[in-house]
Amino acid sequence: MLGLVLTLGPVATAVSGAAELGSEFAEQADKGELKIPPAPEGLKDLPLVGAKLADAWGMFERNLDGALAKYGAQILEITKSLFGKVLGIGIGLLGLALSVVIMGALFSPGPDLVQGLQRFANRVFAPRGGEFVTLAGATIRNVTKGVIGVAAIQAVVVWVLLALFGISSAATLAFICLILSIIQIGPGLVLLPLVIYAWSSMSGGAALIFTVLAIPVSIMDSFLRPVFISKGLETPMLVILIGVLGGMMAYGLIGIFMGPVLFAVFYELFKVWIDASPAADDTAEGAAK
Repeated sequence: MLGLVLTLGPVATAVSGAAELGSEFAEQADKGELKIPPAPEGLKDLPLVGAKLADAWGMFERNLDGALAKYGAQILEITKSLFGKVLGIGIGLLGLALSVVIMGALFSPGPDLVQGLQRFANRVFAPRGGEFVTLAGATIRNVTKGVIGVAAIQAVVVWVLLALFGISSAATLAFICLILSIIQIGPGLVLLPLVIYAWSSMSGGAALIFTVLAIPVSIMDSFLRPVFISKGLETPMLVILIGVLGGMMAYGLIGIFMGPVLFAVFYELFKVWIDASPAADDTAEGAAK
């Protein structure tokens, strides 16, 4: 049940928040009350892109219809791309939730199935097949804790932080941070614009406190992930992380678990091959002659 809450809870919250925001947007558009708020004061001072962003924002604020006519095609293209990405992530999370249901069904007969799988692996990959099965299970557990678990913790902390400072759509932004943390980008892409927004719309003291709290929140995964992933595993964390990234790029969210297992088993096989005694090989060749 906790696994289903962690996988489906953020999706349900984000969908609810997006539906509420879309309903409010449509209602304001029907009444002709849709207005763009003024640009934050510090937006124009941003290096490189600040002036252009401020001009575009001002155009939407003064003449929304004209701005939509000018930038409508670009906005539609970006929206379609983002919607496709979000839809793919949502489907991946639903697949992850289905795997949680299957995990619950296998919870009771699991130990017997593992023992049978270890015996089968020893017959096929003697004498270390059972060790590889154990390694695969330990890798999946540690990746679940170090990637999904840490991302969930970070998203919850982000949600609490945004809710404390009264930032709207806190749940949706926390869900975005969850996805960014799972794909190893981190919540900095969300928190950095929010820090800029805080300094342009909050008092100096509140903005400073928000910034001081946002910095450790954005980098907390860098400290927690190595602890969770490396605990109880001899496989280097770098190998696991490469497997996470490669598996995610190849197979999506399910690849987060497939990639590290393949890399960990390959790493152990490589170690066996490297550590094989040349003297033993020479003895075997002499006996064959």
